[in-house]
Formats: sequence, structure tokens, C-alpha cells
Amino acid sequence: MPKAAARGSGAPLAVWVLTRTALLLCVLKVITLPGPDVTSDVSVIYQGWHEVLRTGTFPRDDVTWQYPPAAALAVLAPGLVPGLGYATSFFVLVLVCDLLVLGLLRYAERGGTERRGTWVWVVGVPLLGPTAYARYDLMVTAVAVAALLGAPPRPEALGEGRSRPCALGALAGFGALLKVWPVLLLVGVPRGRAARRAWGTAAATGAGLALAFTAALPGALDFLTYQRDRGTEVESLGALVFHVARHFGWQGQVLLNYGSVEFVGPHVPLVSGLSLALSVLALGWLVVWRLRAREWDPATPCDAAFAAVLLFTVTSRVISPQYLVWLVGLAAVCLVRRETRMVRPALLTLAATAVTALEFPVWFAHVVASDRVGIALLLLRNGLLVAATLVACRRLWRATVPARQARGVAVSPGARADGSATAR
Repeated sequence: MPKAAARGSGAPLAVWVLTRTALLLCVLKVITLPGPDVTSDVSVIYQGWHEVLRTGTFPRDDVTWQYPPAAALAVLAPGLVPGLGYATSFFVLVLVCDLLVLGLLRYAERGGTERRGTWVWVVGVPLLGPTAYARYDLMVTAVAVAALLGAPPRPEALGEGRSRPCALGALAGFGALLKVWPVLLLVGVPRGRAARRAWGTAAATGAGLALAFTAALPGALDFLTYQRDRGTEVESLGALVFHVARHFGWQGQVLLNYGSVEFVGPHVPLVSGLSLALSVLALGWLVVWRLRAREWDPATPCDAAFAAVLLFTVTSRVISPQYLVWLVGLAAVCLVRRETRMVRPALLTLAATAVTALEFPVWFAHVVASDRVGIALLLLRNGLLVAATLVACRRLWRATVPARQARGVAVSPGARADGSATAR
């Protein structure tokens, strides 16, 4: 290793240790931040689910259980740690997953001096505050990071062996059974044998796990009904309509509904439907992009996954604070590749993560009250996410769809308009 790289390799680890110590002190309540207690999801909801799952069934009568069946593994795992209470064990497991991601990123950037991806992860997670450790989303993100960093970087390498495309598919399929969104990791796999293997393995893994959980525990698929019936959560993009409307006489309410703080009242189903329509349009854009894309380089699979998750995050009826952990993890993976076009979207995501910590938990009362501070925070956070999404999608399109094809002129696969083989 070059001396410069060796000298700089210890700095990310030192910052990681300091920031994660601070996060642990927060979730263990040695340090208390203003706002609601972010650890209650673990100590009350997760622990309650743990007790139900131990009886051999999913929480069938609990509408807050809105997760795919493999989420039961994340909920049950803390009970296997001896000598610690449930909540403390959960936080320790999240810390281990955090360290795993750090190790994967450092290994992927071995020999380099910038360590951009490592720094995004080291800095990005604490920007979200204790919420990052008080939800199981960091565990899911660790699976996603392992899937993407295990994928071969070059399109031609994707066809050289079975293990790596299949590993990507297996981890993506497992991740989808944890929290759905990791299925989007497959969107950037280049066409051909590698895509067939990755997608086939993901389908087989997901279907196999779903059947196993359905056979083992009653109620494995009940989460689908509870997700369908959700409304518009107060932090989502669509919720801004109602935050403003409350100042002009709108008669709706903010209630704890289906496990989250949502708007309930006139026109809420309409806005929820529009959010769903936007998600369908996002899916359509991804399909069109994949059909037209001709140029892959080492960064394309990661860039495409990041853009896809951004799209479905901003169009969702719910943008919970912990969703930012997904985006930070994917941004970190993108920046591991020097060819990435996602530097600006990654920085926008980090800024949105910092604002999210102010929006929840610090000033969440302002958000619930729809006052000027709350609306300003949501406008800023959601505006940053929308900007990151638009920039990411534009850069992904321009880098992978040849210019002539984008104007409707046929171009042979793998050839750029200027005759070069790859885009940067």
C-alpha cells in the first residue's frame, strides 16, 4: 500500500468509532436528544413482535406489521444474544452490521487514497442521528451493500462465472424478503446470461424463502393487506399538500395510523393514489431506460440501483427517516467506483440526511403541527431528495443511452455516437 494511503486509512475508522459511540450513547439513553423517543420501536414494537413470533406465528392481528416474512429474522435475532436485554442486543447487532458495511467498503477501496465511498458511509449514518440504530433498515442495507460490492465490475466479467451473478441475485432476493426495495439492485445488471442468472437466482431465492415462511408460520403474507391500506404519511412528498392546506381550512387530521403518523381526511385517498401513480411512472421510466441503455461500465449497476431506489423513495406515500440509511449505503457503493456519475446526487443525499435528523426527532412536533418550521424542513428535505433523483436519473440516462438513439436514431449495441466504447 502506498504511504499516503496507509497514513489516511486510519482516519475513517477513527471517525467511525467516535460517531458510533455517540450513536450507542443516544440509543442507550445516556445522551437524550429533543423530540420523541426513537428507541420505542425497538423496545416496544419489535420486542412485542418478537414475543409473538416465538409462539410460531406472525403478528396477524397487528396492522403495524407491514414487512415481508424474512423481517422476522431481524426481529428474532436479538433474542439469540445471551446476557443482554432485547433492545441492547438489537443495537449491538445493528452496530455489527454497520461495521460489516465499513469493512466491505474499505476492502473495495483497498489501495486507494480517496476512500470516497467509505467516507460517505462513515459520515452519512451519524447524520441521521439515533434513528439509524433504532430500526432494522441498516441490517437490510448491509445485505444490499454486500450484493452490489460482490457483483463483478465489468459487463464482460459478468459472464465469466456463475458464482458472482448468482450471489448478487441471491442477496437481492433475500433482501427483497427483508424489505422489498433490494429487488431494485437487479435493475442495472447488463443484459444477457448474467442478467438471466442474477434475476433467476433472485426469483428462486425469494420464492423459496416465501414458501418456507408460509409453511412454517401462519400469516406470512398478511403484510400485503396492511401495506395496501396505508394512507399518506406526514413526511412524504404528497403530504406537503395537506401541510399547506391546513393553513387554508382543510379539515383533516394527523393521526397515528397503521403504525405511522399519517394524514386522515378529505382528499387523502386521492393524493395516496397519485403517489402510487408516480411510482408506476417511475417503474415505466426504469423499463424504458433498460430497453434503451447500451453502454455499461464498472459503475453502471451501482448507479442504476441508486437512481432506482431514489425514484421509489420520493414517489412513496411514506418517506420515513430510516429510508435515508438505504440511500446513504447505495451512495457509498456508487462512490467506490471512480467511473460513477453519482457524486452530486450522493452529496444531495447527505444533505437531505442531515435535514432529516432535524425533522425527526428534533423538531418533529413542528412537522406534526404543520407550522412554518415543519413545512420549511419538509420542503428542504424532500426538495433535496427530488433534486438528487432528477440529477441521478439524468446522468444515468446520458451515460448509458447513446445520443443518436436518444434522438430516435438506431445505434448498434455497445457503440457511442462518437465512436468510443464506453461512457464516463
